[in-house]
Amino acid sequence: MTKGTGLAGVETAVETVVLPAVEAHGLTLVDLEIRGNGRRMAVRIYVDKPGGVTITDCQELSHEVGDLIDVSNLVPTSYDLEVSSPGLDRELRKDRELRWAVGRRVRLWTREPVDGHRELSGRLTVVDESALTLATPDGPGRVPRSLVAKARLEMEPQGSA
Repeated sequence: MTKGTGLAGVETAVETVVLPAVEAHGLTLVDLEIRGNGRRMAVRIYVDKPGGVTITDCQELSHEVGDLIDVSNLVPTSYDLEVSSPGLDRELRKDRELRWAVGRRVRLWTREPVDGHRELSGRLTVVDESALTLATPDGPGRVPRSLVAKARLEMEPQGSA
């Protein structure tokens, strides 16, 4: 690992190497994270596709991505590789995750009340630099990103799209 790059630099480098493989499998990279230090690290890759990700999708991608990571020698220690779907109630932390969630139901918690509420729920319709827009039963609600403390996918009610 290059001195001073830290885990964020390793994540970026690994993403650059694995993204073409993810896309070649017809998948969308939702998130990539590297955790740990010292003797063992965890490389976690979350992928999705229309209709959902299968175990076979994850296994096939895992084998290919593991080889790519090993050949590139970007992870400085031994590591465990995990390839999975993002999950039904995933917390959305990064910009890429928020863009992936457009069209899905989300719940937002805010640092300050927005229209009298600190917890809002609805279908995420727009993600831009300054705000997140939700479609709610009361109409669209625009939440400044600076006020969002936490965002999470919500389970879809049975029979809804």
